[in-house]
Amino acid sequence: MHVLLIALLAGIGFIVAYHTYGRWLGRKVFRLSAEAVCPSEKLRDDVDYVPSKTSIVFGHHFTSIAATGPIVGPAIAVIWGWLPALLWVLLGSIFIGAVHDMGSLVVSLRNRGQSVGDIAGRVLNSRVRLLFFAVLFLALTIIIAIFGLVIAAVFRQYPAAIFPCLVQIPIAIGVGIWLHRRGVNLVVPSAIALFLMYLAVFFGNANVDFPFLGWEAGTWGLGAINQWFATWPTIVWVAVLLVYSYIASVIPVWVLLQPRDYINALQLVSALGLVMLGLVAAAVFGGAPLDGESARQPLALSAPAVQWNPAGAPLIFPFLFITIACGAISGFHCLVSSGTSSKQLKKETDAQVVGYGAMLTEAFLATLVILACVAGLGLGITTAGGVVLTGAEAWEARYASWGAAGGLAATVGAFVDGSANFLAALGVPLAAATALMGVFVASFAATTLDTATRLQRYVIQELAAALGGRRAGRGASPAAAGAVLQSTGFPPFDWMGNRYVATLVAVLVAGAMASLPGPGAESWTLATAGGGGLILWPMFGAVNQLMGGLAFLVIAFWLWRRGRPIFFIVIPLVFMLIMPAWAMVWQIFVQAPGQETSWLQDGNWILLSIGLLTIALQIWMMVEAIRLFPRVKGVVEEQTWKVGSPAEAASK
Repeated sequence: MHVLLIALLAGIGFIVAYHTYGRWLGRKVFRLSAEAVCPSEKLRDDVDYVPSKTSIVFGHHFTSIAATGPIVGPAIAVIWGWLPALLWVLLGSIFIGAVHDMGSLVVSLRNRGQSVGDIAGRVLNSRVRLLFFAVLFLALTIIIAIFGLVIAAVFRQYPAAIFPCLVQIPIAIGVGIWLHRRGVNLVVPSAIALFLMYLAVFFGNANVDFPFLGWEAGTWGLGAINQWFATWPTIVWVAVLLVYSYIASVIPVWVLLQPRDYINALQLVSALGLVMLGLVAAAVFGGAPLDGESARQPLALSAPAVQWNPAGAPLIFPFLFITIACGAISGFHCLVSSGTSSKQLKKETDAQVVGYGAMLTEAFLATLVILACVAGLGLGITTAGGVVLTGAEAWEARYASWGAAGGLAATVGAFVDGSANFLAALGVPLAAATALMGVFVASFAATTLDTATRLQRYVIQELAAALGGRRAGRGASPAAAGAVLQSTGFPPFDWMGNRYVATLVAVLVAGAMASLPGPGAESWTLATAGGGGLILWPMFGAVNQLMGGLAFLVIAFWLWRRGRPIFFIVIPLVFMLIMPAWAMVWQIFVQAPGQETSWLQDGNWILLSIGLLTIALQIWMMVEAIRLFPRVKGVVEEQTWKVGSPAEAASK
């Protein structure tokens, strides 16, 4: 019962935090006003700036920030024990992650829906803007390059997830067109979409037997089609997904991005509810009987509370705080908050629901992931040799060492198997439960890929504007257009202000990186291509968390210039600048996780040079911030639009 108690107390803690700390931030610090005019209304273009219902924006935001991060990170970090991982998720999300997400969203709302990187140029200075853009561009390139590989790997591991993920696209387009009609209630399309999605999960791997045609079950049908898709080389999936991401990133958000994320959110939140019900059933009645047995396995924590020195694992400090990003705090969230979500909010007061609330929902997901890995696995797993393990033996089989636990297949598999055991306790067939959880993971990954591509487009447009494009170009977002202050007359910057060209640049750069063979491959072949994103992936954790620290820097300066309190943000700011830098320095000079040597000792000049450059950029930005800080208290930066209503004036 103590496993269930952990989940219940965590859920109650998140609810209390939302209604206390989150409300205080919204009312007293950021001074959210329902009367303020949001960028979605003021700059409405029905492409990027689209005023939308709270539930739709929440669905987009939640599925975009969550991705596989709150699954993979916690599923690896429990190797240090369930207690450190759980504490970091609980405290980190409430006092750091949710503040970061909400703050990034509000600051963007007050600045034409622009990204925190562009806003840094006004609240700090133009040099910081360019340095910040360099970090954002690098991080998003890695994300786009790697997520094709991630999705392909999940599809190979769980082929039953392929058809449900593909069929989401036409369902989403249908729902998007339906909802775009004014006055349509969300209930009916939501119910239909959710029903179709669960039909796709439970029947999307079926085979058909047509003996009169010479086809036997297993040779034709969706199951066979899924298996065929699962044999595609990684580079083919990467190419297909990048083409899809290009299209999804240039069409209006209401056509595909919003409805896809919305129905994904419905599916994922309902799946979370099923996992929670399964956890309750497992706690009260025990897990489903294992093959050949009638007794139900009792639910218990199978992992140690704390394990300071797991085999092959790096130091818990700082790497716990780099390994678990999504679920506690992730710098990528500032891009979603200030990139897409701020352009869709209809009311400023929705920022608490979307910014603070979605982060806590993600943290609850991370809590369930932890419990699935440290308790759900103990209900029974079957090894490759056909041996059934339970309790501590099951956990140790997956977490014998950092190498055994750290791979994508191992971490995703630990969550899928553990959560499927929870669903099996409800009476759901284990195969169906596994397929459902596989779709859960793949859907999260897919939504992040197209959102990241759109975000990279915004970054490129804003960067082109910051470098002095003559104009934003046709198809440019109003934010990018408004950011151009001066002309250089240099055409490439003008071209990159166009959303089609900027998206093409984003896709081609990420595709070029992804097309390289992954680490360890001796030569380029169709089989080895597609893993190029793994070349820079070892540094992504630190770069991602560094983005979080830099976003806090922008939020702090925005508040400081308005004479508002920043005491609550100082510790998160310092913490999120120190931890990534510590992790980066450790990997460069001491030891990289999963290896016996550092990047310097290994002669990994790519990671070494980019790592050193990233640290230099961070130091440079910190020097700029320290020099500027004493001089700007109460000095409001130049506004990006004229203040209208009294409520809007107060919000500035």
